[in-house]
Amino acid sequence: MSGQPAPDAPDTPDTPVRLMRWAARDLARHGIDSADTEARRLMAHVLGVDVGRLLLVDHVEPARRAEFEAAVDRRAAGVPLQHITGRVGFGTVELAVGPGVFIPRPETELIVEWALRRLPSPQRRAPLRIVDLCSGSGALALAIAHRLPAAEVVAVEVDDAALTWLRRNVERLGPAGRVHVHRADVTDHDAMSALFDDASVDLVVSNPPYVPTTATVGAEVAHDPDLAVYGGPDGMQVITPMIAGIARVLAPGGSVAIEHDDTTAGLVVQELRDAGVFADIESHRDLAGRPRFVTAVRSTGVSGRSVANPDMRG
Repeated sequence: MSGQPAPDAPDTPDTPVRLMRWAARDLARHGIDSADTEARRLMAHVLGVDVGRLLLVDHVEPARRAEFEAAVDRRAAGVPLQHITGRVGFGTVELAVGPGVFIPRPETELIVEWALRRLPSPQRRAPLRIVDLCSGSGALALAIAHRLPAAEVVAVEVDDAALTWLRRNVERLGPAGRVHVHRADVTDHDAMSALFDDASVDLVVSNPPYVPTTATVGAEVAHDPDLAVYGGPDGMQVITPMIAGIARVLAPGGSVAIEHDDTTAGLVVQELRDAGVFADIESHRDLAGRPRFVTAVRSTGVSGRSVANPDMRG
């Protein structure tokens, strides 16, 4: 595989267990973390079964074996696992992903858990109004919508390639028409004003492009679209202008969570402070201890709530 097959490969019996052991060794040689897990996921993908049912399969047909070997070869060459399987799990949803859209990372799921703790009871009569800016595949929008049956969610994305994946995921996973997709540049105040009325939103979440263009990134990040990864020289090219729009659309008491580069937590906190309308500004770390996202609460501004936009009506 990968131009350097394992010595025992030609004689490996066509059973999932033997083939997966062979694949795990090859992936490990190429520096793939969790090689055993990835070998199992690739085999499950090729056979079209759940990982938990692999032990029930006695034999791998030659055509499937060839497909498996090709998949392992691609993975060893650095192609993201999610591009090979076409799927990624995020919270309670499984998203379709591929070239042209950012692959959501597990760390971003922390924003979902924070949002569920922060939002008022989903049993209230009026729907919660939630906006996901720079939505990409729709990870945050769909994960939150699935966990909050009273939520109406708007997913905003500017990139046409990402929009294809976003619309596909919303069509397949969007619960009961409660997730709406819009193409817009979140840094364009006029575009955002056309979508949302002042003080009309309960929660804004965003995993925007935030990696500084001078940063060194891993090989797999190179497979994500630059537009979804890089946020200018300091990583704030999207975040800074986005905050003014967030301040306008959030209702008093509404909350915002913004993911950021692990070097820019202080900059995001400062931008929110400089906006002059946010309270309870807090920096959050991921499970590895790295600064991951910043949250805040809208403390002042237009009172009341307007719902003229039909996609945000209850």
